Amino acid sequence: MGEEQHQAPEHQPESQVESTEASEQNQKEYSWPVISFDAPPHRTYHFYQQFRTSPNPNNFLKGAKWSPDGSCFLASSDDNTLSIFSLPDNGSSDYVNAHSSIPAEDSFAADLVVREGESVYDFCWYPYMSASDPVTCVFATTTRDHPIHLWDATSGLLRCTYRAYDAVDEITAAFSISFNPGGTKIFAGYNKTIRVFDVHRPGRDFAQYSTLQGNKEGQTGIISAIAFSPTHSGMLATGSYSQTTAIYKEDNMELLYILHGQEGGITHVQFSKDGNYLYTGGRKDPYIMCWDIRKAVEVVYKLYRSTESTNQRIYFDIEPYGRYLGTGGQDGLVHIYDLQTGQWISGYQAAADTVNGFTFHPFLPMAASSSGHRRFQIPEEDTEELFLRGDENCASVWSFSYTSMAESGVGMNAGDFNSQSENENIHCDS
Repeated sequence: MGEEQHQAPEHQPESQVESTEASEQNQKEYSWPVISFDAPPHRTYHFYQQFRTSPNPNNFLKGAKWSPDGSCFLASSDDNTLSIFSLPDNGSSDYVNAHSSIPAEDSFAADLVVREGESVYDFCWYPYMSASDPVTCVFATTTRDHPIHLWDATSGLLRCTYRAYDAVDEITAAFSISFNPGGTKIFAGYNKTIRVFDVHRPGRDFAQYSTLQGNKEGQTGIISAIAFSPTHSGMLATGSYSQTTAIYKEDNMELLYILHGQEGGITHVQFSKDGNYLYTGGRKDPYIMCWDIRKAVEVVYKLYRSTESTNQRIYFDIEPYGRYLGTGGQDGLVHIYDLQTGQWISGYQAAADTVNGFTFHPFLPMAASSSGHRRFQIPEEDTEELFLRGDENCASVWSFSYTSMAESGVGMNAGDFNSQSENENIHCDS
């Protein structure tokens, strides 16, 4: 399957414009839920058994990401597969497991499983993905020794590929990928290089930018993480395993800042909802750093998490209103921080092993987590199985208590939240 089967998503279909106008009217009539972190969340759905049917007895989860329209989430695992789990009844949480015990069976099976040929480095959703428009139901992946793949999230078929070649004309794999906010380009990180692919032109056509300047200044190492400002300011951040983060202009890839200070190689970067702050996390580094990109000279504050001794990519996420950040760690806890003060406000036990993925739902008071890590213990001689608990190597969906926006007194611009970015996050399914 290659570029001949190309069916890239159309950029912002006409129905989206009409539906956005209608949704703006609905937004005025609907009281948006504001998550309350005073009480621990309930485990609404739980999945673990289906990840243990793999031929690889040491299989584990590597991350999870909600779709932009909130209808499902995508989970990556070490057996080179990506699984899509759709929320029943469009996010209804009538069934809630309010007990601390782990259910004996998975809540339900994955709707779709995509199998890659090698280890998955990174994955991301098309930003205007909507379950009501099959053309937009796609996600991109990058895997070892393979080109970038664009997968159909409905059928599991390969839509098209985006290929980069090295100096001896061999395919080279990207280590990180991200769609730009407009959904027209895919930015991919390589060793000291960023390549930009046009979504509508699959194949080997791309623009290439070196992260090193002519005077050898700039960002060295493998570009391991990419994130765009949600305010359409035209800025993007790239993290490198050389422990640096760089800020670029999207249109011409002009280097604006280089941020130093992370103790480990960068594994995840994310802008605040208003685009004024950048959060970076690294491997074998116990702190998420907050940078004010309007100054870009010093760290505003640091957020602790238990990641001192792991090379895993530990994802963190910011809730829709932009005021709180959630992150996992090796201790199995999810920590919630207030981004206005940088203070820890709550936490809860999400798993018995490393929580490597945590992602808030785009608009509902829910979140998804993934856990697991590679185990190097030798199984018993008479069995080839590793005996794991139900809260190890698992994925869960959590339901938080909440209040309405009117009851909490929170305005549409609360915290770091930017009303334009929320409209994109909530109504990208239009």
